[in-house]
Amino acid sequence: MAASFFRHAALAALCAATSVLGACASTSNMTDAEKYALNDAHAGARVDHFRYLGSINGWTPLGDAALIVWTRPSEAWLLDLSGTCQDLRSTPAIGLTSSMGRVNARFDKVLVRSRGSISMPCHIRQIRPLDVKAVRAAEKQNAAGVPSMDQASDAGT
Repeated sequence: MAASFFRHAALAALCAATSVLGACASTSNMTDAEKYALNDAHAGARVDHFRYLGSINGWTPLGDAALIVWTRPSEAWLLDLSGTCQDLRSTPAIGLTSSMGRVNARFDKVLVRSRGSISMPCHIRQIRPLDVKAVRAAEKQNAAGVPSMDQASDAGT
């Protein structure tokens, strides 16, 4: 778990230290709802589980009821939780429960490492794979100030 914390802390420091990373620069001014909507638009159909070998590459909270879990730099999963998850946005580290190398929807949990020694379990309601390339392209487009196709435009007024 300490390795997961340090990976997350290093990723956050790298993201904060440089604005050339499109993903960091493009989402820093977005609300949690906007971040969720961007990722939701590029999430695939529900799956029952994903492969988990005991560590994650990173994670991104999307408010207090959803998060992205990165299992590899090019593989991410959008996890929707059952209800709100206390301290998800502010925790320095998370854990995942799993069974036989898999994280299962409706069975496994995200464990929020609170400031004390207690881990708060948050049930995973659904799992969807993210199209990471499409998310990164959308983030780049947002960073460049180009309106997406579903946004109203002032052009012509």
